[in-house]
Amino acid sequence: MIRTVVLIIAFSLCINAVWARDERSIKKLADALVALAPAVDPGEAELLSVTAHTASRSLAREYRVVVGPFVQNALIHMGKRQRGYCGHYARDIGERLRELKLKTLVLHWGAAFPGTTDESNCLVVTARNQPFEDGIVIDGWRRAGRLFWCPLKKDSDYDLGYLAKRRAENPFLQHPPTAPQHGSAWKEDALYTTWLQDYKHVYKWQWRPTVR
Repeated sequence: MIRTVVLIIAFSLCINAVWARDERSIKKLADALVALAPAVDPGEAELLSVTAHTASRSLAREYRVVVGPFVQNALIHMGKRQRGYCGHYARDIGERLRELKLKTLVLHWGAAFPGTTDESNCLVVTARNQPFEDGIVIDGWRRAGRLFWCPLKKDSDYDLGYLAKRRAENPFLQHPPTAPQHGSAWKEDALYTTWLQDYKHVYKWQWRPTVR
């Protein structure tokens, strides 16, 4: 009983600390989720937003992130860190959001350039019965624990045209892309989306260590 009370107090303090730093972002994400569809429950949207922000900050501490995402990736490759890839954030934040057993919002797994060295992963939240492409990207990795979110269609970091231009300007890339590309690089990963939406079963699920 005492242990439970201590855990509740500790969790409350953690939420208060996150709220102080991320209050504006928490409020704006909750509003954006409510705006997805008239049927979205505002209370559920706020709970998801608080949980996602809190989890992302907490995971950065757990992963021992000291600078930025690419430095963390390098430290993992060197064996100095165990976790902190984009897939780790998506998996661990997703597990906490899955525990909410959402009714008016739906969790999806987004993947960009899967199976390549450029692979990136995130969560995408939609209203129920809403297409993946109309959802909101949630990404703890990109800002090293400070939750990034935006409408999927407005995610300029993963716009194919922007990425093609950036790669074409890379002097170390032997065969840069030449054909113009348009649209979002984010595509839904059906397997991991199923995992996110299954509230009844526990899977033995291990992230692929080559993904950043």
